[in-house]
Amino acid sequence: MNRIRQLVASALFGSALTIAPLCVAAETVTAKTVMEHYVNLAHAGFSDTLSTGKVLQEKVNAFIANPTPETQQAAKAAWLAARVPYSQTEAFRFGNPNVDAWEGQVNAWPLDEGLIDYVKQDLYDHEEGNKFATANIIAGKEPINAELLKASHEKGGSEANVATGYHAVEFLLWGQDFNASPNDAGTRAHTDYAKGDTCTNGNCERRAEYLKAVTDLLVADLQTMADDWADAQDNYRKTFLALDEKEAMRRMLFGMGSLSLGELAGERMNVALLAHSQEDEHSCFSDNTHNDIAENARSIQNIFNGTYQRADGTKLEGASLAQLVASKDVKASETLVGKLSDTQQKVTAIVETAKKGEAFDQQIAAENKAGNQRIKAAIAALRSQTGDIEAAAKALGIDNLSPESSDSFGG
Repeated sequence: MNRIRQLVASALFGSALTIAPLCVAAETVTAKTVMEHYVNLAHAGFSDTLSTGKVLQEKVNAFIANPTPETQQAAKAAWLAARVPYSQTEAFRFGNPNVDAWEGQVNAWPLDEGLIDYVKQDLYDHEEGNKFATANIIAGKEPINAELLKASHEKGGSEANVATGYHAVEFLLWGQDFNASPNDAGTRAHTDYAKGDTCTNGNCERRAEYLKAVTDLLVADLQTMADDWADAQDNYRKTFLALDEKEAMRRMLFGMGSLSLGELAGERMNVALLAHSQEDEHSCFSDNTHNDIAENARSIQNIFNGTYQRADGTKLEGASLAQLVASKDVKASETLVGKLSDTQQKVTAIVETAKKGEAFDQQIAAENKAGNQRIKAAIAALRSQTGDIEAAAKALGIDNLSPESSDSFGG
């Protein structure tokens, strides 16, 4: 086994995800074959977000038609399952303008819940100066449809006015999380969607209309992105494959670095840790933030290693950045492969702790020293691997990758 093949095989078998032996000989890897495999990875990931989104849509419709604890739980389970493939697409975001422009309507957070529905006023923490923070669309009179939701999104110029996407659906299924018990997520009653006298908190019919409209819009948006990466169409995939090879490599590595440093280590973890605030965690209503973090980190690793395990369990692998970088600088590739694996171990510790009943919002609590240290270790790993992503870029002749950072790190 030559050095490059050995390196990549080690990367694949050494990761948290078990992958079948590499099917593409390292000797045949070129920038062009890496580009072709990258668009296949993107299409597989976004196709999985669409298929799991459609299952969510089916379960939401069943819940609305017959709101019971069981149908509500089935809709929640479908939302959690849908987040797995979606969260693994996020390393495609920052380097590709089509994904970056589309993402805001799909995954914006944190949201001021009072824009959408009733809130517990004495515990409601919203963005200062947001005049629509208690607009309560569901209690209003305007017809609830996709046009209203899109018009309400970021209303008044506030990014906290999130009216669409995964987290609006999450809020409507779980409700606010008040941390009444450390182990609680949101506890919205199924009777918030009940018909007749059993309806709780009023406006049940309009609440159901909102949940259906926002879920249908989410699925339509997911279809758009799956189409944008499909083969044999006049779409972004075609645009990407026509790029200069060096620019294509830059986009891949910039997306990896920006998610690693600015978005995941910074905005999604460090901001919440510094503030010790549940309001700043990604999936705060469902307490699913630990899984979001793990899948985001896996998204970065997937792109470098050229691997992806699909929602149906099948595995995709092919010409990778790891192989291409190794053909120029074995040490740079080997070091980054190791750093990505180390990060997986750090985020797995957060997930395993959450599985034992200590969710992300408990791990960031000011008095939880062990939890804080666990989060800090993952942040440090993500920041460290970003330097090695830049080194990998340099090996390919990209001298100034400059991935997006976060103000939370200062300077």
